[in-house]
Amino acid sequence: MNNSEHDAEAARLTFAIETAKTAGVAAMGHFKAIDGLSIEKKGHQDLVSNADREVEQLVRSAIAGAFPGDGIIGEEYDAVSGTSGFTWIIDPIDGTANFVRGIPAWTVVLACVTKDETKVGVIHEPNAGETFSARRGEGAWLNGKPLQTAASEGLHDGSTGVGFNGRVASDLTVRLIESLVSEGGVFFRNASGALMLAYVAAGRLIGYAEPHMNSWDCVAGMLLIEEAGGRVWPVGMAKMLHGGGPVIAATADVYDRLAAMSAEAFGLDDQPAG
Repeated sequence: MNNSEHDAEAARLTFAIETAKTAGVAAMGHFKAIDGLSIEKKGHQDLVSNADREVEQLVRSAIAGAFPGDGIIGEEYDAVSGTSGFTWIIDPIDGTANFVRGIPAWTVVLACVTKDETKVGVIHEPNAGETFSARRGEGAWLNGKPLQTAASEGLHDGSTGVGFNGRVASDLTVRLIESLVSEGGVFFRNASGALMLAYVAAGRLIGYAEPHMNSWDCVAGMLLIEEAGGRVWPVGMAKMLHGGGPVIAATADVYDRLAAMSAEAFGLDDQPAG
């Protein structure tokens, strides 16, 4: 990496942390006044509120002001093409179902990708005051302190996050939970996939698996896990950006077993090279 690329990525990491915190303050304002939210259903257990839309617009405006040549892909609005080679991925509020019901488990998620890789990832959880951040090749941090995935003797030694959504058949997740429990494992779900991925990076969970996630839910968390010493199921960035894909991630100690178990449950082919 030349100095110009290094500086460009460093600037975007600083920007992402600051912007996620600013967006978190805006979202928290809505969270404290949830009775005034306007809520719509996008699908089964898939909600959107005026808070999601307003926070995404805030982030988009900040990106346009700081990096006008960068592209943008967000959950709530159409993609914007860029000229710089950098593209931002935004989830203004991951865990909207929690958010609109007053459950303090939701996040603001920002990632920046280029050259088929996620270079910067930030997951900010305003209720706990926790900001998880990572930069490709430089490490992962929680509020500035280095992160490391947990050491584990097996899937029986810790909790594994499991996600599901209305885009795939429910029996895929049920099969994984059955296999996990049969090995003495414990499954965990808090309805924010991004936050559970951050918990893997922080050593709170030993793994996470979901048959399908959209890019704005997962690419920041996957980078966090890799930079904290974990492993992730490889999915090409183009595929993830345009259609999403399976997410399997874990501490290095249990990754192989969780990947094999999840692939069987989700009906995936053998792990692709990558």
